[in-house]
Parts: sequence; structure tokens; C-alpha cells
Amino acid sequence: MATEQHEWSGWRTAAEQALYGTGGFFRSAEGPAGHFRTSVHASPLYAQAVARLLERVDEALGRPAELALVDLGAGRGELLTGVLALAPGLPHGLEWRLRAYAVERAERPAGLDGRIAWLDAPPEGCVGLLFANEWLDNVPVDVAETDADGVPRRVEVDLTAGDGTERLGAPVAGEDAAWLARWWPLAGAEPGLRAEIGHPRDAAWARAVRSLRAGLAVAVDYAHERAARPPFGTLTGFREGREVRPVPDGSCDLTAHVAMDACAAAAGPGSGLMTQAEALRALGLDARRPPLTLATTDPAGYVRALSAAGEAAELTDPAGLGAFTWLLHPVGPACAALRHL
Repeated sequence: MATEQHEWSGWRTAAEQALYGTGGFFRSAEGPAGHFRTSVHASPLYAQAVARLLERVDEALGRPAELALVDLGAGRGELLTGVLALAPGLPHGLEWRLRAYAVERAERPAGLDGRIAWLDAPPEGCVGLLFANEWLDNVPVDVAETDADGVPRRVEVDLTAGDGTERLGAPVAGEDAAWLARWWPLAGAEPGLRAEIGHPRDAAWARAVRSLRAGLAVAVDYAHERAARPPFGTLTGFREGREVRPVPDGSCDLTAHVAMDACAAAAGPGSGLMTQAEALRALGLDARRPPLTLATTDPAGYVRALSAAGEAAELTDPAGLGAFTWLLHPVGPACAALRHL
């Protein structure tokens, strides 16, 4: 009788192939927007807020001859498309000085605005704003789980079963163990507790920050900090708008929340952390309903204002998108004050 063969892998390797390999989830023609909805997709108000932030960066830098907007993890270029649509209204000739860069590992979408450069890595030496919306959660990481003796072991996933079956592998060691000890301690914990080992994200964010010569780097994501790590981890899948079991076969998104305090430390001192609700309010988003008197004096304007207030409320909802964490890292002294917006 033939013995069924199994191929086991750590989650970092498995997710890398499933998301970015040949036929991977993020390389599909449909793109991620067909499976989940980010703040970028929720409302054009998000692009307006990023445009306002870009104006602040431009002013802090003294309005340079060229100002970069680098969208890291650009999807299909939706955010840059939204900001460029607003470009004619940007002050001080920023429309003509703006250089837009989309960083994504998928192929350039057909029909994308020709002003957008499509790259597979951030351009080096830019001056401006680097913005990474829901990028870090898709940087693959390994998962650890404590065994019956409280020893953190690497979680392995069966690549042949096609259903996300897992087992515990070897004890976590080396760089992974050092990261856990500092940022997400598991040693000696009760059996079954889990952690995502975040140092690949720390390194990815530090590289992204270093790509700027001057300006502001911003990461926006589902996140947690050391004092309140989720006890069973957060690795999950998304397919067609629904949360599903994570299976590394390319059919679904594979995502895990980000240890944002660790990423901040990796990039060096000077970062600021705030919720998306706080950040967007600081950038002018107003979720208050318009006065009813407007309905009688300007009915169409009232409907528009009411719709905008609803979209702003979704983006700043503390039980939803508003709970995202913004990590703001100034590069150079000119933008230092922007870490608090």
C-alpha cells in the first residue's frame, strides 16, 4: 500500500509562495480589491487625507523641485489614482512637482495613469511621502506555538493537504527566539499560545524608511503592541470578502496583524504611533452630520455632505477601520513634527 506523502513548511515560506509566487494571490489579474476592502476602497476621502498629508510634507521640506509619493503595496494603484485626481487642486504647483511611484510585485495594470511609475521595490533617495497601507500585514512571517512543556515551537503547515493542516516542528531558535523574547514572550507559557515572529516585517519596514532621503514614512495596518499581544495570534485568510481558514494555496489572502512597536523600533528613534481615527481627524476628516437647515437651503449639498459624513464615520470608526494603527517615521529634521500630525 502506497504511503501518502506530505510536504511540510513553515508559514513564512508557505505564505511567500502562496501570495507572491507564480499564480500567487497578489499576482492574479483580479487583485486584492476583489477579496477585501481597505480604507482606500472604502471612500475617496482617504485619498483626500493622504493628499493633505502630502501637502504638509511638501511644506515641511520647503517645497522641493520634485516631491515623491511612494505607495508601498499599491494593489492596483487605487490610492495614487485618487491622489492624482486631486492634483490640480494642490497648492504651490505641487501638481507639476509630484512624482508618483507604485510599488507592487504584480504586473502593472492595464490602463493605469501614465504618470505612475510601477516598481517592484521602493525607489532609492526620494524626497517626499512613503505610504504603506495594509502592506506590512502581508509580509510573510513564521508562527510559533507553545507545546505541552511551554516550549515555543515553529508551526508547520501541510502543503499537500490543501486544507491548512498544521503540526508543531522544531523549537524556535536563533534570531526568531531572540525576537520572541524581546517582543512577544512565549517561553514557559501555557500550551497552545501562539505568536507571529515579526522580525521580517521589522527589516522590511526599516529598508523602506531608509529608501527615503528626506520626508515622512507612514505604515497603516491592523496592529498590536507588546502590552496587549493577542494570545493565540492573528493569522487568517480572506477570500471574496469573507474571513476563511488560512490555506497557502494562492486562493486567499494570508494576513496577520503587525507588532507595530517592534517595527517602529527597527527603523530607529523618532516614530509616532496613533490610531487611524486620530490621524484622519488631524487631516481634516469630519464625521459630523451636516445641519438640517442645509437640507432646505441646498438639498443636493445636504445629500453630498451627509454621504461624506457617513464615509468619514466608517474610516474613523473605533470598532472598525478607525482602530488601525498609523506609524509615522520622519526622515530628516524637517518633518520631525509630523510624527504627531
